[in-house]
Amino acid sequence: MKEKRGIRTPLLAADAVILFEGGIVLIQRDRPPYAGCYALPGGFVEIGERVEAAAIREAREETGLEIELLGLEAIYSDQGSDPRGHVLSPAFLARARGKISAGSDARAAGVFSREELPPLAFDHERIIADALALEESLSKEPGKKTIKLKYSDGN
Repeated sequence: MKEKRGIRTPLLAADAVILFEGGIVLIQRDRPPYAGCYALPGGFVEIGERVEAAAIREAREETGLEIELLGLEAIYSDQGSDPRGHVLSPAFLARARGKISAGSDARAAGVFSREELPPLAFDHERIIADALALEESLSKEPGKKTIKLKYSDGN
């Protein structure tokens, strides 16, 4: 946790559930915690960076893919999900284009069947289940492919 003038706050991260080639993109973590385990692409938000931009940046750095955010899936804040401390993590549903390749902080990157995911780090199993429920609800609305994201700069 960061402390500022006696105020302790959670760390801020961003994750992306990336739908690609009929499956979900996962990385194999190269660093602790959970080194060697599979996880969603994501990471900590940099100072001055919007969470949306962090999700896009982390996906590019860890998978080589360019992603389009379809919507904010949910915000996760379970204190027990990360052994480094209390982490607040907005998770986005996204789709991708490009060629997948492992990048920073990743031993490997690949596309996994929705029905046969490996054991996952953090609370990523729950995040994926919630994202797939969001995707299903989007598919039930003809013509609706994304949820409009609103940013603090008015977009």
